[in-house]
Amino acid sequence: MLKDEVFLTKMTPVENEAWNAFKTICENFLGNKKDPNYKELVSNLLSSYQQLGPRMSLKIHFLHNHLDFFPANLGAVSDEHGERFHQDISKMERNYQGRWDPAMLGDFCWMLKRDNPQVKHKRRARAKLF
Repeated sequence: MLKDEVFLTKMTPVENEAWNAFKTICENFLGNKKDPNYKELVSNLLSSYQQLGPRMSLKIHFLHNHLDFFPANLGAVSDEHGERFHQDISKMERNYQGRWDPAMLGDFCWMLKRDNPQVKHKRRARAKLF
């Protein structure tokens, strides 16, 4: 679909700009080598999506706010990590069932924080884990 020339002729200029920004992200950010100006590429993607007028999905919001957490070589990251991310996001989508709630992103971030086994908490759990 990225190389389909007929697909490009069916879009409006605003849709075409958003599509080109998405292709640029796929080629220069999500591949084996992260482009040095990746922050500019992501901001360009977000501004072109904003011109389209859709709501920002949780995945795009997470991409925008946590750019520094992505490794330099995304192609070397195991698929298990990506699958885990999608499972966590789908759990949140099931909990909110298509509703958008400002607390949704906060719930997701707290879920990530609680899911880290190396973090030492101030209180000890009274229940014994087996």
